[in-house]
Amino acid sequence: MVRQCQLLDISRSGLYYHPAGISGEDLNLMKLIDKQYMATPFYGARKIAVWLKSERHSVNRKHVRRLMQLMGLRAISRRPRTSKPAPDNKIYPYLLKGLKITRPNQAWCADVTYIPMAHGFLYLVVIMDWYSRYVLAWRLSNTMDADFCVEALEEALRKGRPEIFNTDQGTQFTGKTFTGLLEQHGVNISMDGKGSYNDNLFIERLWRTVKYEEVYLKAYGDGREARAAIGDYFRFYNTQRPHQALGYRTPAEEYFSNRVAIIEDAVIESGVRDIHTINHVRMSGRYLNSE
Repeated sequence: MVRQCQLLDISRSGLYYHPAGISGEDLNLMKLIDKQYMATPFYGARKIAVWLKSERHSVNRKHVRRLMQLMGLRAISRRPRTSKPAPDNKIYPYLLKGLKITRPNQAWCADVTYIPMAHGFLYLVVIMDWYSRYVLAWRLSNTMDADFCVEALEEALRKGRPEIFNTDQGTQFTGKTFTGLLEQHGVNISMDGKGSYNDNLFIERLWRTVKYEEVYLKAYGDGREARAAIGDYFRFYNTQRPHQALGYRTPAEEYFSNRVAIIEDAVIESGVRDIHTINHVRMSGRYLNSE
């Protein structure tokens, strides 16, 4: 099985869904909490509990807090840390404050979110180019360990290398395996500072888009079904869904066309003005854009 997963380039933990031992009532509450969190990400366990009671659900704050912790949700507010890293893990400074992002691969970001299913739930990690909103890699897992995040990072780094990589301070991203891989590739590591929603704003917007346009419209029967459907959605998101902020271009158009323009400028500045070389760069860009 290990070899098969390696050949198919898929996460072992996300291949099959194993029941998490959560009651049906709690699973229903978790779906409701997730939807409300997307609408009001500044709600903590106290306000979520009040809202659930208004919807005639018998819950208390401690119960809601436990479920939110299981889902990896936290209220957006100013506080010392957005999540608790392992005590021995190094925390890196936030490098994006005041920085103007003007090109692909200048900054990437990553985050993990909760994905409800008909009879359970999974976790989804995405690595995204900040400038173009292009989803470089993603993985599903039934646990919050670091393995599926590292696998996604390995895939993304086969497509390019960012100057800066930004995440929150979760244990999946502060672990030595994850940060060590970035350092091996000469990437500057950035981590959210004081719980600001704007620190990782674009990937938070991606979660809202994915959930309202795909996840909430379906009830995945198992991990395989979820993986196939979410994979189809990300292909649509990257190559067909226009973004107003990108001048109604798709993320793939913005990511790859800008990369070709940068390469063309570098070729010309280096003194190479051979039209065949420049056309090869352009054709490479078209090929990548069609993936």
